[in-house]
Amino acid sequence: MIASIEGQRGMPRPKPPFPAQSGLWGKPTIINNVETLAHVSRILKVGAEVFKSIGTKDSPGTKTFALTGHVANTGLVEVPFGTTLREIVLNIGGGITDDAGKIWKTGFKAVQIGGPSGGCLTEEHLDLPLAYESLRAVGAMVGSGGLVAMNQGTCMVSIARFFMEFTQRESCGKCVLCREGTNQLLALLDDVIEGRADAGTLELLEKLGHAVQVGSLCGLGKTAPNPVLSTLRYFRKEYEEHIFEKRCRTGRCKALLSPGINEVKCKGCGLCIKACPTGAITGEKKKPHHIDAELCIKCGACATACKIHAVEGI
Repeated sequence: MIASIEGQRGMPRPKPPFPAQSGLWGKPTIINNVETLAHVSRILKVGAEVFKSIGTKDSPGTKTFALTGHVANTGLVEVPFGTTLREIVLNIGGGITDDAGKIWKTGFKAVQIGGPSGGCLTEEHLDLPLAYESLRAVGAMVGSGGLVAMNQGTCMVSIARFFMEFTQRESCGKCVLCREGTNQLLALLDDVIEGRADAGTLELLEKLGHAVQVGSLCGLGKTAPNPVLSTLRYFRKEYEEHIFEKRCRTGRCKALLSPGINEVKCKGCGLCIKACPTGAITGEKKKPHHIDAELCIKCGACATACKIHAVEGI
């Protein structure tokens, strides 16, 4: 109560100590999860010095990562702190796969690390040793240990929206900046994906993201903008393509698709006409067909039906 009154009067509010220093009854208190408790027995068994000999100086011991996404081998991976992303994703994980699950040797695009509030890293970070300090330096975090690998067919704007939607739902609503800020971040990402964004959207995304980080009270709010800010930092070109060129390089954002039929490739077989649910495709037999953009719902049925891949932009 005193701290609250002092804050209202403009006086500096004292910072509470970390629970590990002073928690229940003023004693050091463990508030971490089962992974922390599992380490306790190991430390008691082998001793602190032996435990600290594993990992890095500032991040001793091991960490369990939940490896998922476009990798051949998914599951829980326990590695010493300091292990690189390359070792985890490409060696232990068995390499990047395409959407059908086949190995895609040149398909690596990004990893999202730290759970829903983590950051997205690029191929340039593959040799980054995973530790608390190194990840903080590049705008990511260890967090819950989630590690999602993504291939070249992934739209990074859509990924940012996916994780932002999760954290927005998880917000308890106490902090205005977290409650309303995450909702607005989600709306701005929708504008980008659906073709309504402009130059000011990028600036607003960054300003609002930093505001939510600073103004939120708990860890969820402070880290919620990480997927947005990290993708803006490392994949800004994709945002710019969505906003200024109205296109998604991966074809994942349907609102930005411009479907058409390649007249050189099209043989006029009529398979696309039969597959179209809205009658948007017309054309004579054995002559190039055409798609009416106003009738097209961008469902992709025509592209699936076409055996010679003459349908483009879907």
